[in-house]
Amino acid sequence: MHLDPFELHLPTSVEEAIALARTHSGAFDYLAGGTDLLPNYKMHLNVRPHLISLDRIEELRAFHPEEGRLGAMVPLRTLEAHPVLASRYPGIAQAAGEVATPLVRASGTLGGNLLVETRCFFFNQSHAWREALGYCLKAEGDRCHVVPQKERCYATFSGDLAPSLLVLGAEIEIAGTSGRRRLLLEELYDGKGDGIRRTRLAPGELLVRAALPAGAERGRASYSKLRVRPSFDFPELGVAVALAETDGRVDRLEIALGGLETYPRRMQAQTAPLVGEKLTEDRVRTLAEEVRKSVRPVHNTFLAPDYRKRMTGVFVRRALMALRSAS
Repeated sequence: MHLDPFELHLPTSVEEAIALARTHSGAFDYLAGGTDLLPNYKMHLNVRPHLISLDRIEELRAFHPEEGRLGAMVPLRTLEAHPVLASRYPGIAQAAGEVATPLVRASGTLGGNLLVETRCFFFNQSHAWREALGYCLKAEGDRCHVVPQKERCYATFSGDLAPSLLVLGAEIEIAGTSGRRRLLLEELYDGKGDGIRRTRLAPGELLVRAALPAGAERGRASYSKLRVRPSFDFPELGVAVALAETDGRVDRLEIALGGLETYPRRMQAQTAPLVGEKLTEDRVRTLAEEVRKSVRPVHNTFLAPDYRKRMTGVFVRRALMALRSAS
């Protein structure tokens, strides 16, 4: 494997980066930590002739966990280890600590993990392997091998941090040629898209920061992950849960899942009816079963879809029982 030639750009401000993106429209990628993008480039996956590095933009490194403001270029290692973040938002620290290896977490970033490339065994292969197969919708081909057709890519969202931020109601700030805008993190991901068209970012837009709303630190939160090799792999399933109660009754209950579909999914339809109720063990089991029934994994990762679906219910039940016990 080798990297094809590209031109590296080193802007020092968000505005300079966006200007470069406008100049090289359609022919560039933003480069954060590079822990996913550069290995894909080595596999000759959707290589661009220009890389716009975000490493020298100080604004993107701003880190104020006591205020719930996290810059897009904050390393995962910092999110994992910072005592204030771990105390106020333990689910985020847990999710960051579950990403790959210590070496990857030293380079990988918050923004990079939120926007990490979707994965599939028909996509994440060598060029020779893909060529022999006939390529796929996501790279060089015209059809999907997971669900054979030519319209939709089923590559799976493979980030860990998004579910843990979704359950806390995180917002993000986006910068682009039309200025800056804020939106809920949930609104970044396009549930009606697919493994290629997975976000609502406009061409040239970049992620500046994530922000947690006031009160997000109240209650308890956790993140757990299913993967083949616990020391390294991307999630086959990621489960984030946040629970806040008053006098034993639910004030807020959120569940978000990753690793199953083309976007990280917040399970609000299943959790909203529990507000005001007591979260009994029977109710936990019923909720876990409702969540299990609602997910639709496909056969594009190492573990079988039926197993991932079944484990969704198991992980949700375990997470909720653990948070109940901690009250």
